[in-house]
Amino acid sequence: MASTKEIQTRMHSIQDTMKITNAMYMISSAKLKKAKKILDAADDHFFAIQESIDRILKDIPDVNTRYFGTDTPEEKKRVGYLVVTADKGLAGAYNQDVEKRVQKELDADPRAELFVIGEIGRTFFEKKGYHIHRHFHYTAQNPSIHRARVITEEMLVRYNEGRLDEVYMVYTKSKNGLESETEMVKLLPLPHKEEVHAAEGEETLKYLPSPEAVLDSLVPNYVTGYIYGALVESYMCEQNDRMMAMEAATDNAKAMLRSLSIAYNRVRQAAITQEITEVIAGAKAQKRKKSNG
Repeated sequence: MASTKEIQTRMHSIQDTMKITNAMYMISSAKLKKAKKILDAADDHFFAIQESIDRILKDIPDVNTRYFGTDTPEEKKRVGYLVVTADKGLAGAYNQDVEKRVQKELDADPRAELFVIGEIGRTFFEKKGYHIHRHFHYTAQNPSIHRARVITEEMLVRYNEGRLDEVYMVYTKSKNGLESETEMVKLLPLPHKEEVHAAEGEETLKYLPSPEAVLDSLVPNYVTGYIYGALVESYMCEQNDRMMAMEAATDNAKAMLRSLSIAYNRVRQAAITQEITEVIAGAKAQKRKKSNG
């Protein structure tokens, strides 16, 4: 059985760990609130671009642009996966779920190209032997429109040059505020809504210099907006998962402290009992000695 000193040392260690988990919980909570405000502010701009694209397709449903698909046969298509992970751990299953989903896709298509955001993902895929075509540094912890544009430019260059026929983004999406799930969305080509026409009597707009040129200008902004929104939402999920992980760690630490406190009291009581027994035995021995004398 451990001594009272050993138990106290372990209790102090757990209490120090609890200070760290509580601090990390508070930091993640503050970051989560900030990210929610950023995402809400970006939504309006993103949906405005989306509505503009939908309006063009409604007015001119047969518009022809590469952004709505290519003639590449299915078996020859080259696919790219843009993967969002975190730069840090201690966030539950946040990183593992995304990594497993992408690993499954890469194993099914060895020709697929991999683009990684986040140090955790980079380390994982390198250890597994997958070739990373581009790793975007310092993006997971500080998502911004500028960094989303840098990623968009990389994806669009490869897509427009024909090096990629499809681009998917794999990230973590908030499910109900408390839970999150892995989401895989096709960024390129855009889904072409079939048989969408302007309503009778609705004014048809004229697009200059051409509908294709307007779309070519809007699509990069649309993709940038989507990537930025996904980066912020992934960041939110990371902070939420880290809060839950730290809360669970704190609860476990409290349970351990309760158990150690009971063990400490038992050891201390046993020591006191032993001392009392020894005192009584000594007193009896002295009494017998006097009686014999």
